[in-house]
Amino acid sequence: MLFSATKERTTTVGDRALLFESLIQDSYKQAYGLAYRLTGNVAEAEDLVQESFVRAYRFFHRYDETLPFTSWLYRIMTNAHIDMVRRRGRIKTTSLEASGTDGATTWDLPDSEASPDRQMLLNALDEPVQKALTSMTAEFRTAVLLADVEGLAYEEVAEIMRTSVGTVRSRIHRGRKQIRNYLLKHAPQTYRSFSDEL
Repeated sequence: MLFSATKERTTTVGDRALLFESLIQDSYKQAYGLAYRLTGNVAEAEDLVQESFVRAYRFFHRYDETLPFTSWLYRIMTNAHIDMVRRRGRIKTTSLEASGTDGATTWDLPDSEASPDRQMLLNALDEPVQKALTSMTAEFRTAVLLADVEGLAYEEVAEIMRTSVGTVRSRIHRGRKQIRNYLLKHAPQTYRSFSDEL
């Protein structure tokens, strides 16, 4: 009897692992797109996606299969992004012009321009809009991205951000206003005709 109960639990764990892998594969592009728009940087987006997937795997036993996986993943990603922003203030930075750790060599940096996803993302969201998003506070940016880019309902955004629908509405309204002001200031010739829509 003990053997069959153990076998049943192992099968369930194996099924959950397969389900997790399938859900991650199905949502990778959406997750990476949101991560890039949140961070505005290819390397940070990759880090954010990886951290989000690790957290999702760790807490997958808490995922309710009756709910959309992307909403659950976006909540995890939002929290991971906020954690990364908070940590950034405590991280020590080093000048690229300084020598390497051995005192003689120079720093070897990856070429983020070579990323195959970079061109796709640049085409999807032009530079002034991405800069406008990056200039916003994390809460406003997240609310605007989830509602306007990902197309989630305010109630879903509120659940992901763990706040009220009223707060979400306020953040989206203020975020859109910040984007409009940024675009009118930094790219007026391109965006003046669209300013009434934002």
